Amino acid sequence: MPTRLRKVRKLRGSRTHGFGQIGQHRHSGQQGGHGNAGLHKHKWSWMIINDPNHFGRDPFFVPGAHKASKWLNVGDLESIVGQEATGPISLDLAAMGVEKLLGSGSVKRAFHVTVGLFTERAKTKLEEAGGKIVVEG
Repeated sequence: MPTRLRKVRKLRGSRTHGFGQIGQHRHSGQQGGHGNAGLHKHKWSWMIINDPNHFGRDPFFVPGAHKASKWLNVGDLESIVGQEATGPISLDLAAMGVEKLLGSGSVKRAFHVTVGLFTERAKTKLEEAGGKIVVEG
């Protein structure tokens, strides 16, 4: 909107700009309250249209679910150990702070891995290479 067409330009010097004598069109009285005030009362229709999931809970959210924040792929095990190690290699990923072992990548050597969580794909890849997974208890 161009500045010249705004109401404030036309009403310069009028103090209240057409909104009454003392303090009207200010504070929370004109907007029905601050924040989420009135969502169960006078702002119900606004809430149904704009925020229908405001009240209640999400039935698909499991409160006790834990998502691993640090994980490692099977293909990265080689880079941890290095090329000079031979034979079955023992790795304690839980002590390194890794929570879960994922199955992306390939394994050529036998690893005996200790970890708390792992995927089925990671387990099969390690067992095919001659290694195993020990669940941290």
